[in-house]
Amino acid sequence: MPSSFRTGALLAASLCVGACSTPVDAPGSTLPGRCQVDAPLISAQKTDLLFVIDNSGSMAEEQAAIATELPAFLEELRREDGVAQDFRVGVITTSVYLHAAINGREQFSVYNDQAGRLQPVPDGTGRATAERYLESTDPQLLEKFRRLVRQGTQGSGQETPFEAVRLAVSPPLTGLPMAEGGNGGFLRDGARLLVVVVSDEDDCSSTERPAPVVLTTDSSRDLCTEQADRLTSVRAYYEGFRTLADGSGATREVLWATIGPVALADKRAQSVLDGRVVRNVDCPTSYGPGYRQREMAALFDPGLTNLDSICRASYRDTLVSIASLARFSQSIEVVNVADARLLRAEVTREDGQVQTCSVAGGDLTYVPGQEERAARLYFQSSCARRPTDRKLEVKVLCAN
Repeated sequence: MPSSFRTGALLAASLCVGACSTPVDAPGSTLPGRCQVDAPLISAQKTDLLFVIDNSGSMAEEQAAIATELPAFLEELRREDGVAQDFRVGVITTSVYLHAAINGREQFSVYNDQAGRLQPVPDGTGRATAERYLESTDPQLLEKFRRLVRQGTQGSGQETPFEAVRLAVSPPLTGLPMAEGGNGGFLRDGARLLVVVVSDEDDCSSTERPAPVVLTTDSSRDLCTEQADRLTSVRAYYEGFRTLADGSGATREVLWATIGPVALADKRAQSVLDGRVVRNVDCPTSYGPGYRQREMAALFDPGLTNLDSICRASYRDTLVSIASLARFSQSIEVVNVADARLLRAEVTREDGQVQTCSVAGGDLTYVPGQEERAARLYFQSSCARRPTDRKLEVKVLCAN
């Protein structure tokens, strides 16, 4: 798009007569002396989606329900508002270990084939392929994605989504090639990471081995909640996720969403003894109160728009909301910027009104690119982007 927007004497010294200097002539100035031919380009927004699927014995129906609603999820994810979407999807499970007392004997088992490792994409017959993640451009994306979220029900009954994610996004797995069982190459420099946890139980994560909480066959007690002080704190996991860096050293933007064991009516975490099973008070198919799951979601979004109940009859609206979160960012990658002071953004809102924002006016903040890091434009609160925006254009003010 040519930079055709012109503003009379934006930077020109209109009060000068004869020979005079302008900001263009100032030492070290990057202001162009004429309108630039190439306007700023908005790069596609890169998002790496990591689904964390509970594959314990009670999750068959929930996995099937997620698979059913994936068309609406992908449709929303692909919707553009002036920024193209470039995403990829990988799946891990909640299975890392199981520490349990069976017949009076403690046993500690590890799930080495899972434990944060990207799971293989099944083919049409259910056999594992060499694929470990799916690209947004894959013509078979929906079909493969539906197969991938069905992780079965043979996993650990001690669900540890936080620990699984920590392992997935940290060395040694991030530095180990996929051909050798690692996750190397999945996370891209400059990409946002959206974690989506799907589970009917609360988190029981610890970085310790063996895990400090020992489960028993007594379902009338929720030992992971009773002994939560022995687990690695939710805050510690959160801080680790929020400080992730990509290969260029830039802090990675991390988002979090949960479909978990919280109340249907108000997303609260509260336990109740339902017969002989501890559940969330308003989630009849859950197996835990959801305290840790809710706390993690709240740390990422105090308004809890990123949290919903696993007990919903349909996950369509929930997945559409998560997809909106994935494609929506308060920063964009831009190229062809001669001088940030000339940048202007025009945001078309849902009602058709166009809001004009600029770096000079303080509505936008420009962070220049470095060796391996692209330049980014950040939208401030006075001009915050909204999921309902129709269009976004970035232009250059022109003085001649």
